[in-house]
Amino acid sequence: MRGKEIRLERIMNRNTKKTIIVPMDHGVSDGPIPGLIDMGQTVNLVADGGANAVIGHVGLALHGHRQGGRDIGLILHLSGSTKLAPDPNEKVLVNTVQNAIKMGADGVSMHVNIGAESEARMLADLGLVAVECMEWGMPLLAMMYPRGKNIKQANDLDHVKLATRVAAELGADIVKTVYTGDPESFREVTRGCPVPVVVAGGSKTDDRTTLELIEGAMAGGAAGISIGRNAFQHKSPDRFVRAAACIVHHNKSVEEALEILK
Repeated sequence: MRGKEIRLERIMNRNTKKTIIVPMDHGVSDGPIPGLIDMGQTVNLVADGGANAVIGHVGLALHGHRQGGRDIGLILHLSGSTKLAPDPNEKVLVNTVQNAIKMGADGVSMHVNIGAESEARMLADLGLVAVECMEWGMPLLAMMYPRGKNIKQANDLDHVKLATRVAAELGADIVKTVYTGDPESFREVTRGCPVPVVVAGGSKTDDRTTLELIEGAMAGGAAGISIGRNAFQHKSPDRFVRAAACIVHHNKSVEEALEILK
């Protein structure tokens, strides 16, 4: 398991044990959206801002590789679907652990929608990938979202607690999920999950709203954030990540973080 420990240090800050991850896997689901037209440029900006890792598909490794500057971890996403699919909640495997290793990845990630009609197959894929990650010493981040026709509220506490615990039980090393809305309820999520939990950023919002979400999640025991559109579509992605790092790594307030963005 030493390989996992070494690679996790490229994803998590070794001093704070926290992380700022910028997911850039949206190109498969949504196409060339703003912020991801030039992936290499975006990687440079978020790395300069202090992001610990980026997430993307094979294309990120092929076309978004950073040349020089601050180092940043690479997590390759193994599952995908497009917004035009009959069921966008169904994620299929599109890459392998072994290929991610060949491409220099520091970790891999998978997406599972708990409550979707295809949940059983996605869980089977997650379990098999987790076993491969143990074999190869590769960290696994599981993106766990309560989604499906019977899910009325994605951030329902019981749903989120179940989703995160399932990922940990099946072998994930880090779990990404939605914020439950307040530190007290999110503390129940992190207490019930034996591996680090990072919070998703959700839809594009204003700076204060996003930073307040980050502050609340960290107060609730989160191990960091995994924020996409609110980072790579920001007018200054590097400054936004720097502001987020004030909260995640330095325990600063939202007001102090906002000063960076002025």
